[in-house]
Amino acid sequence: MDDWRPELSRSAVLRHCPIREAELLIVPERIVVLNDEAAEIVALCDGDRTVAEIVAEFPPEAGADVTEFLEKVRAEGWLR
Repeated sequence: MDDWRPELSRSAVLRHCPIREAELLIVPERIVVLNDEAAEIVALCDGDRTVAEIVAEFPPEAGADVTEFLEKVRAEGWLR
């Protein structure tokens, strides 16, 4: 996982919803309202940064949570 460079899958789109004042992850047949932390993580998934580089953007105590979140989102098929 250390060399994985996460990016949104071709079927996923990150959009801001001004009505909800939240970031939405739009995927087939589903819209996921992201909390601020999740939106920040997903926004960093540009295909250029490794997981380690993404984790480094957050406080050290959040590292395991960021990695776990990335794994869950990848399992859903929203990241590649």
